Order: sequence, then structure tokens, then C-alpha cells
Amino acid sequence: MRKIVYVFVLFAVMISCKNQEENNTETEDQAEETLKDGETNIIAGKPLINGEFIRTEDGAVLKGESFIYGVHMDDIGRELAKRVEPIKKDEFDMVPVTVQGKIAKNPVVTTGGEGWPEIIIIENIVKVSDTPSKEDIRIEDKKN
Repeated sequence: MRKIVYVFVLFAVMISCKNQEENNTETEDQAEETLKDGETNIIAGKPLINGEFIRTEDGAVLKGESFIYGVHMDDIGRELAKRVEPIKKDEFDMVPVTVQGKIAKNPVVTTGGEGWPEIIIIENIVKVSDTPSKEDIRIEDKKN
């Protein structure tokens, strides 16, 4: 009886792995198609990620409602930082952006360094807001 259960479980695992491989192939095919939306290119099959972007001398961060990712600073990451810079009013302003990319474990953290546990490798900049985000709290230094 146990052998039958093991065979059934093994069969179920093999079928689910095969379906997963087929789904990944479909997503890769869809990602190769690019749709035009006005002047914005959206890569089909890639999720849109909305968040607030900030770049400091220590690094860059994309903060959403339920996530915070470090931003991998390759050519596209630096391009996003360059596009956000003229919109900021001060160095700590965050600018709403919409990007597409993939989320990965931060290799710096996995080797014992400091940083966000996950990073986003931006593959496409979809939209950059014209104005910075509204500040939740503004702390100012008063001079007496």
C-alpha cells in the first residue's frame, strides 16, 4: 500500500514540474513581445512595479506599499537616477516611478554584508512622475 502512495506522489510531482517548465517558456515568449503604449514601451509578461525611488550616496531604493528593494545600479538603474534627479527638490525627495524588472536575493547580504534582503534589477523604465512624492513627515531644524 505504501509503495502505491509513493508512486502516486512521485507521479504528481513529475507532472507539476513539467507544467511549471511549460509556463516559464510561455512567459519568456511573451516577454520578447514589446507593446507600444504611447511613448512608453511595456514588456509583455513582466509585472509593472510601482514605487518611490530615491538615490543617495550609499545606494538606491525602490519603496512600495508592501516592499522595499535595493536597486541594482547597472546602466538602467543609473539612467533612472539621472531622470529622477531634476525632479527632486532636495536630496531626500522620493519620486514615484513605474518600472519592470526582476526581483533577486541581494548577493551582498547573502555573503554577510549589509543591505536590503532583495534587490530589483530594472529591465525597463515605464514612467517617472513629474513631481516628488508628498512627505509624510517633514522634520526641520529650527534656529532660535
